[in-house]
Amino acid sequence: MQILQSSTSRRSKPAVLLTLCFAVFVVNVSTTIVNITLPTLVGALGASTRDLLWIVDAFNLAFAALVLAAGSLSDRFGRRPFLLGGLLLFLVASLGGAWSGNADQLILWRALAGIAAAVVYPVTLSILTNVFTERSERVTAIALWGAATGISVAVGPVIGGALIEHFWWGSTLVFNAAAAALTILLAVRLVPNSSDPSTPPLDKSGLALSILALGSLVHAIIEAPDRGWSSGATFAGFAVAALLLTAFVIREARAEHPMLDVRLFTNMRFTAASGAVTSAFFAMFGFIFLVTQYFQSVRGYGAFETGVRMLPVASSIALLSLIGPRLAVAVGTKIVVASGLGSLTLAFAWTSTVGTDTGYLQIAGQMILLGAGLGLISAPATEAIMGVVPNDKAGMGSAVNDATRELGGTLGVAVIGSVALSVYRDGLDSELPTAVLEPARESVGAALAAAQQVSVTLGDTGATLGDQLSTLARAGFVDGFSTGSIVAGSVTALAAVLTLVFLPSHPEKGQESRKE
Repeated sequence: MQILQSSTSRRSKPAVLLTLCFAVFVVNVSTTIVNITLPTLVGALGASTRDLLWIVDAFNLAFAALVLAAGSLSDRFGRRPFLLGGLLLFLVASLGGAWSGNADQLILWRALAGIAAAVVYPVTLSILTNVFTERSERVTAIALWGAATGISVAVGPVIGGALIEHFWWGSTLVFNAAAAALTILLAVRLVPNSSDPSTPPLDKSGLALSILALGSLVHAIIEAPDRGWSSGATFAGFAVAALLLTAFVIREARAEHPMLDVRLFTNMRFTAASGAVTSAFFAMFGFIFLVTQYFQSVRGYGAFETGVRMLPVASSIALLSLIGPRLAVAVGTKIVVASGLGSLTLAFAWTSTVGTDTGYLQIAGQMILLGAGLGLISAPATEAIMGVVPNDKAGMGSAVNDATRELGGTLGVAVIGSVALSVYRDGLDSELPTAVLEPARESVGAALAAAQQVSVTLGDTGATLGDQLSTLARAGFVDGFSTGSIVAGSVTALAAVLTLVFLPSHPEKGQESRKE
C-alpha cells in the first residue's frame, strides 16, 4: 500500500520538481567535474591511466551495484529520509576526496560518493513519479528531470575547469559538497515523504551476488591492459564474473522477494528501453573519459578551455531531453529512441576519424550529434521504463532505470578506456630507449611529462628524443581514441537494430493511467 505522508498541492509541485532536479544535478555534476580533472591528477597525484579508470569507475561501480538495493529500501522506509541521508553522505565523501593525498585515497572516497549517489538518484525519480501521477504531467516532469542531467553535463566541465585554473583540483569536490548542502536545505523544506511499508525485506543474497558479479567484471576489464587481454588471469576474471552473474539471475528468479523482479523484463517496452539506455550511456561515458584527455593532453588546452569546448555535447543533451519526450508521444518511443541510437552511431563513426590536428569545428559538430542522440534516448526511454512499473514499486523501477545508466557507464569507461589504453601502448613500440618509453606507458600525460624532462636534462639529444616521444604518445592516444569510438559505435548500432525490432512504440493499454 502506497503512503504519501505529506500532501503535495498543484501549487507546490514545481518546487518539489526543482528540488529533485537540483539533487540530480548535484550527483551528475560530480561525474563531469571529475572527468575534467583527470589530466591534472596525472601530475598532482601521480595517477596512471589505470588509476584514472578506477577514479571514474569506483564511483560508477558503487552506484550501479547498490542502486537497486537503495531503491527497494527507500520504498520501504521512506524516500525523503533516504534522499537527505544520501545527500549528507555525498557531502562528506566529496570533502574527503578533496584532500586525498594519492590516487588510492581518491578512489576510496569516490567509491563512497558512488554509494551516496546510489541512494539519492533513484529516490528523486520515485518521488517524482508519485507526485506527478498523470502521464501528461509525468512526461513533462521527467523531461525536465532529464534536462537537469544535461545541464549538469554542460556546466560541470566549465565550473571544474575554472576552479582548477584558479585553485587546486580538490576545489571541484568542495563545490560538490557545497551544492549537496544547499540541496539538503531545499529538500528539508519542500520534498514530501512517501513510502510503501509492505515492501519486502532486503534481498541480501541478491545484493551480494550483484556486487561481486559487477565488481569482478569491471576489475577484469580494467586490469586487462596490464595483464594482457588473452592472459589466463583475464580469462579467469571474466569466467568468475559470468558465473556470479548467472548465480544472481537464478537467485532473483527463485527468490520470494527479489531485489530485482526479473518479471519486469517480460515486458518488452521495459526491457528494450533498459537496453537502449545501457548502450547509450556505455558509449557516452567512454567518449567523455577519452575526449577530456584528448583536449588537454593532445591539443594542449587548459582545463577551463576544455570545459568550454565540451559545451556542444552537453547543451545538445539538455535541448533534446526536452524535445524527445514530446516526439515520443507524437510518433512513438520506438522511432525516437532508435533515431537517438542511430545519431550516436553516426557520431562515433565520425569521431573515429579524429586526428592530432583536427579542427575544433569538426569536433564540435561530432559532439552536437552525440548529445542529440543521448538527449533523444534518455527521457523517452526513462518514461517507458517508469510507465510500466506500479506506483508502489516506483523505487525499484527508478533503481532499474538508474542501474542501466550506471551499468552502461561503468562498462563504457572500463571497456572503451581499456581498449584505448591497449592501443596507445601498442603505438609506443619504437626504437626509443626503454628508460624513456617505460614511464610513457602509464598515460599520455606521463609521456608528455617524460618528454619534457628528457628535453631539459639531455640537451640537444634530449630535445630530439622528447619530440619523438611526444609525437609518438599523441599519435598513440589518437589511435586509441579512434578504436574506442569504433567500439562505442558498434554497440549503439546493434542497440538501434534491437530497438527497432523489440521496443513497442506506445504503452500497452492500461499502462498510461499508472494504476496498480
